[in-house]
Amino acid sequence: MQRRAVSAVLAAAALLLTAGCSSGDGGPPGEDGSATATPTGTAAGSSLPEGSPEETPPAKGSVKVARTVATGLSTPWGLAPLADGDLLVSSRDEATITRVDGRTGEKTELGEVPGVSPSGEGGLLGIALSPEYASDHMVYAYFTSASDNRIVRMIYDKGKPAGEQLGAPDTVFRGIPKGMIHNGGRIAFGPDRMLYAGTGESGDTGLSQDKESLGGKILRLTPDGEPAPGNPFPDSPVYSYGHRNVQGLAWDGKQRLFASEFGQDTWDELNAIKPGDNYGWPEAEGESDDGGFHNPVDQWTTDEASPSGIAYAEGSIWMAGLGGERLWRIPLKGAEASADPQAFLEEEYGRLRTVAPAGKNKLWLVTSNTDGRGDPKEDDDRILELEVS
Repeated sequence: MQRRAVSAVLAAAALLLTAGCSSGDGGPPGEDGSATATPTGTAAGSSLPEGSPEETPPAKGSVKVARTVATGLSTPWGLAPLADGDLLVSSRDEATITRVDGRTGEKTELGEVPGVSPSGEGGLLGIALSPEYASDHMVYAYFTSASDNRIVRMIYDKGKPAGEQLGAPDTVFRGIPKGMIHNGGRIAFGPDRMLYAGTGESGDTGLSQDKESLGGKILRLTPDGEPAPGNPFPDSPVYSYGHRNVQGLAWDGKQRLFASEFGQDTWDELNAIKPGDNYGWPEAEGESDDGGFHNPVDQWTTDEASPSGIAYAEGSIWMAGLGGERLWRIPLKGAEASADPQAFLEEEYGRLRTVAPAGKNKLWLVTSNTDGRGDPKEDDDRILELEVS
């Protein structure tokens, strides 16, 4: 494995998985890595006060599995932590969203999302909470339909009977290419109150370099699904391009956006995202000598990673590996890796799908052994609580 650093400093905003982010004008993130809105109420430890110095984390870290939160999940994919410590989790193949009690692990099905057409790597994928969740109770979901990949939002009414708690989906964005593979699917709100979505090229490699296509991109949208103000290309939702299959989105404590991406045969990538930049696929996989492409922060052979969700905690990006069956720690100095990546939990819990901040030095980690490519063990799939450094 080789480590690759980038010199570009990026823009974006801190990951928002709970309600209460600051208000802002919805303008674009700054070229110096700052954002137009300062986040508040984000996961503990996820953001540094403006002007505070950055500390480089130790070269070596640690992971402790504090407890198993829940078991018996079927094809879990997206995860959205609630303010009270409970978790919403989506099932790719069953097209359901379930609430998991963060203390007892008790599961309550909210309901099935209509219009989902699970097939191959497609189905009900990422979920995220509205920036105004405390008042509007909206849950956003990215899913594969019979004709495309799209993003919808639904009102969650926990006062209704289990199984009937999701309102009718309101489609806010449609037309993302679909396929048996490479459907992307990760969504997240930033403190600029905009919705970011990672898409795949659906197996059609030509889409990634086509700025008119929605495939192989990171998109930046308003909560209503319009191109966000200040995007790099006029009247376009495209934020960055040249991606193969974006699977993870996370922001560091200085509001810089990072994304994980499946490679093909050679290199998987962790990228630092700068608006308008070209990340190379299919002309480049991993680091390239072509100055027109933005090189990855780091890269892995595909059997070491096959990366999915990522999260920021304790000065590092934490990256879940599917084929690699391990959790990677990538310590950061600015938008570069400050030391070689470190692997944890190798082959202990099988395929790892999603990782999310749980406050301070903790993470939620979701396994993915019931997705048709894993070797499910008793009680799979599960959610774990980790303590990290």
